[in-house]
Amino acid sequence: MKHSKRGLLIGAAQILLVMSLGAKLLIDRTRYPRVWVEVAPFDPSLPIRGRYVRLKIIGTPQVSGARIQTDQPLAYFIPDGVPDPSHPPSGEELWAEVTVPKKGPPRPIRLGVKKNGVLTPLALSR
Repeated sequence: MKHSKRGLLIGAAQILLVMSLGAKLLIDRTRYPRVWVEVAPFDPSLPIRGRYVRLKIIGTPQVSGARIQTDQPLAYFIPDGVPDPSHPPSGEELWAEVTVPKKGPPRPIRLGVKKNGVLTPLALSR
């Protein structure tokens, strides 16, 4: 087999691997429960941070009698050109909608702000 065919075969295998992970996450999002949890920004001082905010779940929320794993902070990736939403104005609380898998920490889907008891999802797309 020539080198170019081998390279294309390896490239195709890598693309399929990434696509299968994305498909698994989308299937999990429809299969497992989704819940809104209150979060607080938690950002250790790291020199290389990237465009994401680390969030710590506040309290011990439950989904159908099962406890959500709250010991690991969540990483929520912020699109380019969007201001950091992790510090809402005074009087507002930051919330995150998460998928709760059977094992492991919850996976954040989107952020929202709760003000006067009303939860409003944030539009963070460009």
